Amino acid sequence: MLYQLYDLQHAALTPLRLFAEATQATFQNPFFPGSYTKMGRTIAAGAELIERTTRRWGKPEFGLPSTTVRGREVAVTEVSVLTKPFCSLINFQRETPHDDPKVLLVAPMSGHYATLLRGTVEALIKNHDVYVTDWHDAKMVPLSRGRFDLDDYIEYVMEFIRFLGPDVHVMAVCQPAVPVLAAVSLLAQMDDPCQPRSMTLMGGPIDTTAAPTQVTKLAETRDIDWFERTVVTTVPAYYPGGLRRVYPGFIQLTGFMSMNLDRHVGEHLKLYRHLIRGDGESAEAHRRFYDEYLSVMDLTAEFYLQTVNTVFQRHALPKGEMTWRGMTVTPSAISKVALMTVEGELDDISAPGQTIAAHSLCSGIPAAMQVDHMQKGVGHYGIFNGRRWREEIEPKVRAFIRQHDRAAAGRSAAA
Repeated sequence: MLYQLYDLQHAALTPLRLFAEATQATFQNPFFPGSYTKMGRTIAAGAELIERTTRRWGKPEFGLPSTTVRGREVAVTEVSVLTKPFCSLINFQRETPHDDPKVLLVAPMSGHYATLLRGTVEALIKNHDVYVTDWHDAKMVPLSRGRFDLDDYIEYVMEFIRFLGPDVHVMAVCQPAVPVLAAVSLLAQMDDPCQPRSMTLMGGPIDTTAAPTQVTKLAETRDIDWFERTVVTTVPAYYPGGLRRVYPGFIQLTGFMSMNLDRHVGEHLKLYRHLIRGDGESAEAHRRFYDEYLSVMDLTAEFYLQTVNTVFQRHALPKGEMTWRGMTVTPSAISKVALMTVEGELDDISAPGQTIAAHSLCSGIPAAMQVDHMQKGVGHYGIFNGRRWREEIEPKVRAFIRQHDRAAAGRSAAA
């Protein structure tokens, strides 16, 4: 009934939202004299807040029509090169091809769409041939397409790496750090010729015992049955994925918002004041961030529950107990793939210490092929978006990828 109640609430608020939209349109109309008064701006600002807090947000667009390559602006086309039931592999094809390193950017499947990495992609496509995993909303995937769990996620990552070939560099942001490390470990254990040239893990929960957070404490203080009873529900029959068991995106969003509720309330109050003052630039910056942040998708129940149990409760990977299709995942088997980890000093989701733990697990990688970077003054989001990402983190990631792209190419030539 949880999903039905959520939909019912949305339907019940529709008249209020429509009234707020009409009010906002009236008091922002340049032909209406009241729109030029402080009272008019105040009414329009209040109406916009009501409209935004009662709206349901759909999947955003990446919206990256062009980029700058070697000082020249070139067009970018978003192309789906491989489609599976729960994910599409997207390539940002640049109008003028360049011999740049190929990067597979594995987006989080944790409630938000892959477009949360828009800033990450925007910086990367200037110097790389970028492919992104665009995960599908579980409520839109028919039940006939089967189930999808953590093992399937790992299999998808391995398939994408094989599809792109041995010259690819793989990057994981947040949640996929564990399945990406598992996928690369399994490829190494199989002595697969398509092992990537490098692996960059950014703000991921490799070992959550290394630095507990509110997220990890919640997972450790509840058994898996509690999560299944409390946050898993069935998609109503009127959706394409009707009757599928899911962890709804709106529950995930509620959890994230409640972790920093004061901050989110403060940001909306700032928007209200910006609108009254007529500070359009600041208001638009707020809209851009929250348009993305409030757009959420559902996860399959089996993927969510297996991830909670494997990563946050049993800590299976750092303990050497993680398995895939009955095969033990052994990160120490990796020897040919360079490893870089990135952490944020103020990260309260994957706190510093959780991601760098990957280095001790990957003991087979030579020290010269391992790099860790701690970014001062940023939280979780700032690791992969914003000024610090563009100006300080991305250049280091780029240098790391290029260094090991050349080194791997040299080894292949020598062989």
